[in-house]
Amino acid sequence: MITNKRAFIASTIALASLATTGLATAQTALDDVMKSKSIKIAIPTDFPPYGFVGTDLQPQGLDVDMAKLIAAKLGTKVELVPVTSANRIPYLQTRKADLVISTLGKNPERLAVIDFTVAYSPFFQAVFAAKSLPLASFADLAGKSVGVTRGAIEDQELTKLAPPTTDIKRFEDNNGTVSAFVSGQVQVIATGASVAGNLMARNPQLGTEYKLLLKDSPNFIGVAKGEDALRTKVNEVILAAKKAGELDVMAKKWLGRPAGTLPE
Repeated sequence: MITNKRAFIASTIALASLATTGLATAQTALDDVMKSKSIKIAIPTDFPPYGFVGTDLQPQGLDVDMAKLIAAKLGTKVELVPVTSANRIPYLQTRKADLVISTLGKNPERLAVIDFTVAYSPFFQAVFAAKSLPLASFADLAGKSVGVTRGAIEDQELTKLAPPTTDIKRFEDNNGTVSAFVSGQVQVIATGASVAGNLMARNPQLGTEYKLLLKDSPNFIGVAKGEDALRTKVNEVILAAKKAGELDVMAKKWLGRPAGTLPE
């Protein structure tokens, strides 16, 4: 009985020791980054304008610029790690990346496995049109033709906000919606920031610009669970960049609108 009790106590101490060791290991990311003067940041390369490969075959986009800004503020080099939507969280969990900057929205499922910084950029659905077409409010859509993808979030929001006389033309997928706008079948397009960014990059002659916001869904930076020191440091960088107007400049460059009010 005494032997069993001692064994139980020993195993409990061992488990506690392992837990403490694990916690200590989990809190080394910031120290490791500062010692090596290098930070691994996962970014998208297939999701313009947030992350894509340019004509020079180098990653570029809003998320790439944000990764470079964080590295610069930390005084480190940045190692950009290309990821997809499917592997971006596993890369963080397996320490293949110190941070994930890849249009991550925050939800309960993700919060169960990783931590998040404050928001750094907007991800939104909006109304876009040529610079020459004045659209100051949704009332100005009256009598105009608007292309939208059937059943998408932007379709739902546009239906709520557009005047009854708006000529809403619904297409079966984003390619159909974009083609209709580019070919002049519709005057206005309601779509997501990524689709619009790609459209504008490929068709600069159209002079397309952001006009009206339909729905905002901000992006957050992913941090491994327990890495509170790194998360706090990155939050400091984001909030300072926000105060200095750097986030607005970045969003304006890639999304055609300022970052605006972002949740902290």
